[in-house]
Amino acid sequence: MGPLQGLKVIELAGIGPGPMAAMLLADMGATVLRVDRKEPSGLGVPRPLKYDLLLRNRRSLPLDLKQPAAVELVLDMVSRSDVLIEGFRPGVTERMGLGPQVCLERNPGLIYGRITGWGQTGPMAQDVGHDLNYIALTGALHAFGRAGQPPAPPINLVGDFGGGTLYLVMGVLAALHERHISGKGQVVDAAMVDGVASLMTQPHGSFAAGVISTERGTNPTDSGAPFYDAYACADGLWVSLAAVETKFYAQALQVLQLPELLADQWKRPSWPAAKARIAERFASRSRDHWCQAFDGVEACFAPVLTLEEAPQHPHLKERGVYAEIDGVTQPMPAPRFSRTPSSKPKPFKPWSKQEAHEILGPWLDDAAIEAARKAQLID
Repeated sequence: MGPLQGLKVIELAGIGPGPMAAMLLADMGATVLRVDRKEPSGLGVPRPLKYDLLLRNRRSLPLDLKQPAAVELVLDMVSRSDVLIEGFRPGVTERMGLGPQVCLERNPGLIYGRITGWGQTGPMAQDVGHDLNYIALTGALHAFGRAGQPPAPPINLVGDFGGGTLYLVMGVLAALHERHISGKGQVVDAAMVDGVASLMTQPHGSFAAGVISTERGTNPTDSGAPFYDAYACADGLWVSLAAVETKFYAQALQVLQLPELLADQWKRPSWPAAKARIAERFASRSRDHWCQAFDGVEACFAPVLTLEEAPQHPHLKERGVYAEIDGVTQPMPAPRFSRTPSSKPKPFKPWSKQEAHEILGPWLDDAAIEAARKAQLID
């Protein structure tokens, strides 16, 4: 099931954006094999495998890639693959014997996807880093937060998964499309700094036009404006208001019984006082009260839900946005396809010698599997 059914992907085990890219491809129907380390790497946040949701929809093959024979086994599978994904520092796969030149020689049609923080080139290419560093260097982190307060880390969505995973997947799919024309594979260099900079395209234009400033928490959509912010309610819960358009702001102010604030919507000197009045009004009643008051009103309003609450919201429940799989609530595949829908995700299943032929069958014939077993490359 899924629009990528028949696509074969090799994933060299990593953490964060690479595994999520493999997950998205697998969610859409690709057959993905994760080449794991023989021993735990100690990378990432420790947790039981069933809770590492980025590993869903695929199987693993543990190999000691320090062994030349194991590298040769991977190259044999690469020769029968459409895509390879790796997330090591520049030069690591080359030293392993699995760099793009070697892989493309084996398979000229291979799409070789590389995901790094700083990119394959540049003076910082070999530096360590994480999401927070990448969004810091590209100006994104500076934009998050309230006036007079430090930059607020927006968890690792913007760098790892927005600027990293999604740009890698877009690049891989674009390269696959181009392969239909040229018949040739290529390398996709997805750097998180590149992707985050791309995500910041609209703010760059707004800054150049003088619409926004670099002073955090003073702009229309960064908590500076009264019509675009999160507000606390009497019960300590929160709601969001994003009534940028005047007609929506007018509706919101009617519910809040503050219609006089509409005239000054775009007068920035009035924003702090207007925010204080709106905050005071929201703080006077519970979140449930405001959800009922705004129900059916075109005001760009929504409650701020927790990870526990979101799957229970009626809209998300009706759309089937979440499902419980192996006892773990998780998002279903996105986007949705009218003719080739994705299947319900399956939990990650580690290597099983009893299922070796099922796991490796898309890449290796029975003789090759038995040869790998005799060479003690696999159990």
